[in-house]
Amino acid sequence: MASIFTRIINGEIPCYRVAENDRYIAFLDVRPLKTGHTLVVPKTEVDYIFDMDDEALSGMMIFAGKVARAMKEVIECKRIGVAVIGLEVPHAHIHLIPISREGDMLFTNPRVSLSPEENERLAKEIGARVKR
Repeated sequence: MASIFTRIINGEIPCYRVAENDRYIAFLDVRPLKTGHTLVVPKTEVDYIFDMDDEALSGMMIFAGKVARAMKEVIECKRIGVAVIGLEVPHAHIHLIPISREGDMLFTNPRVSLSPEENERLAKEIGARVKR
């Protein structure tokens, strides 16, 4: 059975798409820890990030770096934190989370609620900067 991320990639489930290329996609997390929390996902379904071949893994990190730099231009924060948990969805992915302190990365923190309009605006603004 396809993961929820594969279903998003295939257009079966809507998302707030930030950026994509032929191998990776970035979209806003629907349950964000912070405004702008973004997921970077390979389009090929692999359960565990370190089961990816070296080329795919390094390519995903390069893609994530482009997205993170764009996020930093749009969202006020000190850094874009990076997390790989790998238990919540059986499809490799990287969390990019705008942070101003270490505690912002705790997945036990309350989630942020954003309107669809705010999510659309963020996705468009970040995506426009990724394309530059």
